[in-house]
Amino acid sequence: MNYYNKEDVKKAREMDLFTYLSYYEPDNLRHVSGSVYCTREHDSLIINNGKWCWFSQGIGGRCALDYLRKVKGLSFYEAVDRIIGNNATPLPPPKPIQTMPKVFVMPEISDDTTRVRKYLTGRGIDPEIIDWCIKRKLIYETAKYGNVLFVGYDSQGLPKYGAVRSTCDGYKGDVKGSDKRFSFKLVRADSPRKVHVFESAPDLLSYATCVKLRGNNWRKESYLSLGGIGGNSIPKALEQFLKDYPDISHIYLHLDNDEPGRNATKNISKILRKNYVVRDYPPPTGKDYNDYLKSQIAQSKHQDPVR
Repeated sequence: MNYYNKEDVKKAREMDLFTYLSYYEPDNLRHVSGSVYCTREHDSLIINNGKWCWFSQGIGGRCALDYLRKVKGLSFYEAVDRIIGNNATPLPPPKPIQTMPKVFVMPEISDDTTRVRKYLTGRGIDPEIIDWCIKRKLIYETAKYGNVLFVGYDSQGLPKYGAVRSTCDGYKGDVKGSDKRFSFKLVRADSPRKVHVFESAPDLLSYATCVKLRGNNWRKESYLSLGGIGGNSIPKALEQFLKDYPDISHIYLHLDNDEPGRNATKNISKILRKNYVVRDYPPPTGKDYNDYLKSQIAQSKHQDPVR
């Protein structure tokens, strides 16, 4: 085995797995979609954005060195030798990953909305709010499986995002090609100055229902679903919303009462509080606002009638 100094080891660590496979095991590299690849040897070993994860084994890493040690079973110096030893010349620069632009295509839509209405009203959401969204093409029922489809539009009124919720088995996910910057939202007609922010579309609709139950006009508010809270940065949907509606001054966060929701609230507040008034209003009880809405409805049904 060759001897390698610290500089050689540093160079070996710099090689990402995509580049290694491209140069030295090209037949073992298979394109999945966009910037996502896997290996032909292990189709559950996914490579994306410089990182890799072998999902079936629960292991992952950031570079080719990690792959050679954890997947191929080489020792540290054997792995360095495999990378450096293959090179009579300096390591090649990382090969650019070819990415395909996302294309959002609406799924086939049903003319019937019976299952959607039954599902949403079953979660306590007000029928008037459901009808309002259906008439404005914000909510559909898919032709396949009869799922709920929550649609988000860009500033030009083009559909760019779709969140799917099963009406029967708990499945949820995004339509292929969805752009999270344009998530599901309800925006008042004039330029909004405040926005209520939620993790999901059902929570958004549940809060709007709570506003109506209190005797207030829910259409005077603006609401944004994040379609998930992501990492430690500002969610893409909120970042885009603030760009599209520059008059916003107040942000009301209604994220979930769990660890991810609380952490996301802290991160968003910390980043945005310099330029906005940010307030934390989680659901008073339950994990999310749909839990809270259902508890309020159940409580009202058990109250004694006024004598």
